[in-house]
Amino acid sequence: MILEDDSLAPLRRRASAHEIGQALDDLSIEELAERIDMLRAEITRLEAKRQSKEASRAGAEAFFKS
Repeated sequence: MILEDDSLAPLRRRASAHEIGQALDDLSIEELAERIDMLRAEITRLEAKRQSKEASRAGAEAFFKS
């Protein structure tokens, strides 16, 4: 059975995980944009977690100082 090109589109369009330092020469402009969006979302998630941990630490420090 021969698959049509459209049936493979979802497999090609799915953004894969980005590895820091990986070669970028083979990525298309669209793939680069997807990676940038994915990394920006990850940075936002990391910053939110850091802020949450900083708030927890400040709360603990305030509790133990009193």
